[in-house]
Amino acid sequence: MTAGPLPLARRADSLVGSVIDSSTALLASKTHDIVRFAMGSPAPEAIPTKILAHVGVEAIGEAAPDAFDYAATEGDPAMRQALLHALEGTSDATTPERLTITSGGMQGLDLAYKIFLDPGDLVAVESPTYTNGTATALSYQAELLEVPVDDDGMDIDALREAVQRAGRAPKIIYTIPTFQNPSGVTMSLPRRRDLLGLAREWGSVLIDDDPYGMLRFAGDDIPTLHELADGDPLVYSVRTFSKIVAPGLRVGWVDADPSLQRLLIAAKQAMDTCTNLPAQRLLAAFLREGYLDDHLLTQREQYRLRKEAMQAALTEHFDGLAHWTDPQGGFFLWVTFERAVDTQALFEIALDEGVAYIPGNAFSPEGRFPNALRLCFASSTPERIREGVARLRRAVDVLEGA
Repeated sequence: MTAGPLPLARRADSLVGSVIDSSTALLASKTHDIVRFAMGSPAPEAIPTKILAHVGVEAIGEAAPDAFDYAATEGDPAMRQALLHALEGTSDATTPERLTITSGGMQGLDLAYKIFLDPGDLVAVESPTYTNGTATALSYQAELLEVPVDDDGMDIDALREAVQRAGRAPKIIYTIPTFQNPSGVTMSLPRRRDLLGLAREWGSVLIDDDPYGMLRFAGDDIPTLHELADGDPLVYSVRTFSKIVAPGLRVGWVDADPSLQRLLIAAKQAMDTCTNLPAQRLLAAFLREGYLDDHLLTQREQYRLRKEAMQAALTEHFDGLAHWTDPQGGFFLWVTFERAVDTQALFEIALDEGVAYIPGNAFSPEGRFPNALRLCFASSTPERIREGVARLRRAVDVLEGA
């Protein structure tokens, strides 16, 4: 007997997945040497493996028999206390009733969309923006409104005009305000204030996704949207340890209005019950013993050197052919070709030449930016960066038949 088609939910068509995450499996299938500018992750040597192993002996070793049990959904008390203490005096300082520990930043985004979105609701997003952020919104059947980004972050005038054309206010505005993924740019202070003003005018929830804010290696700090909001319930802040300590731990946090915590707990209990307790205990010990500050100092300097190496290599190989952003922190450069270079078509050629990146159209639900690409400088040494950019130029020459 032949079975009929499976009875998929209508939302299944909205599950678009992530080009970025899919690149991990693709690269694993390759056997030749590849310089990996694709994934936005710290280099293996940037992860404090020895320190984590050291603090882990006590945090999750034989002296901690409960470390492998379930945890409280809102977060293990040790993790919550250590994080609250670590954030004291920073632009992300918060209070216990605002804090929920999540399974990475992605769960923080998923919880926001799950709580606030109805099918057909409008979500304003930066363009370009983080692929997974828009994919999550689409999985809850949102309609997306793309808003241009320039050197000062989301163009607030363009946002206002786009909303006027749409004829309705967005339910959610999603932004990565600091060292944005993929562009690396940072939203200026005046624009942050204007964005908050618009969110209040429209009654829109402002998702403040800031994985990279602690990784500033140049320029002056800018108050986070969380700080500027001063407790405004419309601002929902998402943070993660994936970029600043280790992505595999899958621990992040949400800072949201206290009235939302009951909903966040209920929604999270329907997902995973609790965030991985051994990872929480490990991070709590890492924070409690004061390792984070020194680790961040080291990584900021390394990322500065790597960014400068990438810009120097781009100048050597692509001067006059492309232009790129100049981030003051984070992981990424955004490269835009001056002429029509199809970076999707270039992708397979580049892999054959031994370099990986993410094509620009992956960062736009409408497939914009066909002549742009994202490069991650954080995950490679300066030497490997120079080699990778040289391979990228060879790939462009092959594409253009030079």
